[in-house]
Amino acid sequence: MDKIYINNLEFIGFHGVFLEEKKLGQKFLVSLELTIDTREAAKTGDLTKSVHYGLVAQDVEKIFLEKSIDLIETCAENIAEMVLKKYKLVKEVKIIIKKPWAPLQMHFENVAIEITRKWHKIYLSLGSNMGDKQANLLEAIKRIGNLESTEIVKSSRMLETEPFGYLEQDNFLNACLEIKTLMTAQEFLKEILQIELDMGRVRELKWGPRIIDIDILFYDKEIIEEDNLVVPHPWICEREFVLEPLAEIAPNYIHPLEKKTISILDKKLKEGEKKKWRLENLKD
Repeated sequence: MDKIYINNLEFIGFHGVFLEEKKLGQKFLVSLELTIDTREAAKTGDLTKSVHYGLVAQDVEKIFLEKSIDLIETCAENIAEMVLKKYKLVKEVKIIIKKPWAPLQMHFENVAIEITRKWHKIYLSLGSNMGDKQANLLEAIKRIGNLESTEIVKSSRMLETEPFGYLEQDNFLNACLEIKTLMTAQEFLKEILQIELDMGRVRELKWGPRIIDIDILFYDKEIIEEDNLVVPHPWICEREFVLEPLAEIAPNYIHPLEKKTISILDKKLKEGEKKKWRLENLKD
């Protein structure tokens, strides 16, 4: 992937923890590294297929100078988020903010912060088998779409399925979403758990009835094994109510552990279920 560099934009800003920094101001140097595919712009001469670095610089100046902020970490985060949200062709952005007049009582060149941010692709599974199931799913989808720095890219149809695990309960209505977000996996997990809680989710019985269930299936191509989060979701390949709607919106997505596409995994599971059904009926 190609890069566009904007190096050492110089501003007098009023950022810092100390009162003198906010009153007197000081020099800051802001640099950006934009990851973008420039081939189409290069071949056609069409600037709309690239990024106008002059406009980016103006936007950086505006956001950097609009208000006083304590931490340059916050300044860098604000700039990165603005670039990724406004300039859709940018896949990833690196921000460096240098503070050469920082209040240090020793000789130094500068103090700096460097961050890299990008859009993350997440696939989600949603399910409900209590109350108005369709309304529950639609409400959850709306709340996910309203999360900060998050956009819904694709949504599957809703699929009615039989319960998994604990069978003495009503059928489920299931769906899958593709979203993009600037959040980390843990940040996003915290948000969807809060959505479940706000909608009345009560965790009493494993695989039991629930007003809403939201699971992270994939987070980019990452493999995550933490106490509260395992990605890819460990039950994907055994759950038709996940694979069928997921195959609708991401048939060619390759499972990072199974090394097979979602459509192949879906087909394989359905063929296995048919074979199991035939064997059970032959016994009768």
